[in-house]
Amino acid sequence: MAFVLTHLVPGDPAVANLGDRASADPVAVRIYREHFGLDKPLPVQYFVYLGNLLHGDLGESEQSQRPVSTDLAEYIPATAELAITSIVLACLLGITLGVIAALNRNRLSDQIIRVVSLGGMSTPQFWLALVALYIFFYKLSWVPGSGRLDAIVLPPPHLTGLFTIDSLAAGQFDVFANSIQHLILPACVLAAFNMGLFTRFTRSAVLEVLENDYVRTARAKGLPELTVVFRHILRAASPPILTVVGLAFGNVMTGTVLVENIFSWPGIGQYSYRSATALDLPAIVGVMLFVAIVYILVNMVVDILYGIIDPRVQLA
Repeated sequence: MAFVLTHLVPGDPAVANLGDRASADPVAVRIYREHFGLDKPLPVQYFVYLGNLLHGDLGESEQSQRPVSTDLAEYIPATAELAITSIVLACLLGITLGVIAALNRNRLSDQIIRVVSLGGMSTPQFWLALVALYIFFYKLSWVPGSGRLDAIVLPPPHLTGLFTIDSLAAGQFDVFANSIQHLILPACVLAAFNMGLFTRFTRSAVLEVLENDYVRTARAKGLPELTVVFRHILRAASPPILTVVGLAFGNVMTGTVLVENIFSWPGIGQYSYRSATALDLPAIVGVMLFVAIVYILVNMVVDILYGIIDPRVQLA
């Protein structure tokens, strides 16, 4: 499906990649098509691609002239670092605020939290990114503006591709601090929407559990409120929250195009944007396959966690 949809996009990859002057030369266009196999019928191209894919070959990118797998291996860790950080921030703030709102239902704190969560969900990410960049980078100079590291800072030795982890593993604490400074602003922008989403879902899930008999029994036994919240309420309310967190992580992992472009973050979003504008067909298909794999893995992990967290769920 990814292969067919990509090749149905209107436009000529030869023209998009060669430019107007080179694309006017029939010899150059013919050589380009032969090199990337675009001169063959579409069914033949598909079976050639499928055969290569079975051997782990995603093809050669038409814009970088490198294997697509090499490009993905370079860009995915940057997006993963950004996505993991933003989801952790969103979970810590969103779930905490959701529990507080549910425990103080219809009080002032509940109303304030609901307004904050609605604002986080309603604010466009690209607008929030531009405002945050203008205020915290341009006006206040609290954080760096773009990239994963300062221009004068060398990346740490490659281990995972995540600069924070690689710098700690190498003992380069100055690089670690610099990577955190670059990471915090785009991660907070990405976390804003999910924080509002997690707050609303957590509040709703906790409210459904609060009136259950086992919660009243736990409180009647004189258990501390924190024990009641964490051992009885949150555990029972966790399945819907876990589902939303999993889907949000998949969405952040694959849908950070605008934020990555605004902050010049060299991740999969920026790579997919350049591939789409250049009609780089192998790269587009590679990104689509990556997106599919992410959602499959996320849903599988969420299903496994159901059985661990909720004793009512039995894993066959």
